[in-house]
Amino acid sequence: MTEGSGAGSAVSDGPGGGTPHLLIESKGPWAGGACAGFLRDARDLAGLGHPVQLLLIQEGVGAAVGGAPGGAQEAAAAGAEILVDDFSLAQRGLAAAGLLPAARVVDMAEISARVLAPGVRVVWH
Repeated sequence: MTEGSGAGSAVSDGPGGGTPHLLIESKGPWAGGACAGFLRDARDLAGLGHPVQLLLIQEGVGAAVGGAPGGAQEAAAAGAEILVDDFSLAQRGLAAAGLLPAARVVDMAEISARVLAPGVRVVWH
């Protein structure tokens, strides 16, 4: 639904604002083309003006490493917020210093708050 398209609509998801999309990538860029496609979805949604939070967890944290294939940098350039799970980084022996400049390391408390935020659209891959 876009802004102004429904009588009494409390949530809008039109360009420039509205319902946030929390896209959670748990597979890595080396798991095949599905990760790249999911990150393109994040890029495209952000490019259309939707608020996008891209959370990289488990093997997905590999997409936030500088020079990694997959499209996290393009999603960030389009306006997506790139979030990286601290526990997943530690499990893989990766340091925050090696991540894309746009990536921000988050803990489970912040992840939980974002998943449970009213009106957020969560898509897990």
